[in-house]
Amino acid sequence: MYEVGVIAQFEAAHRLEGNFGPATRMHRHTYRLEAIVSGERLQADGTLFDITRLQEAVNAIVADLHYRDLGTVAGLENVNTTAENVARYCWDRIAAAIRGVGLMTLTVRIWENPQAFASYQSRLEG
Repeated sequence: MYEVGVIAQFEAAHRLEGNFGPATRMHRHTYRLEAIVSGERLQADGTLFDITRLQEAVNAIVADLHYRDLGTVAGLENVNTTAENVARYCWDRIAAAIRGVGLMTLTVRIWENPQAFASYQSRLEG
């Protein structure tokens, strides 16, 4: 199995709902977004996927989330903005931009700090 991935960073604020102690108050993170695609076969040019296309899909999301309150972003406004839910939101957006080219899976990791992340992974094809 081959993998390629890209990393981007954005600043955003959010507050959690539920039993999260101080995290129920508005606070911010320097988020790190990792997007990794996998597949079994390389293209004729020796690559799994055009990494620039993956970067463009990730950069479009980062542009929408940078310096935002995540609770006001369309698609996240009625969601508890945990790292898990943000990872799924980003997965859905990236997957829509890269489906149909023979990749098997997409994994999105959202790091809230250098020691903690959540991820969402699912199949892209079939």
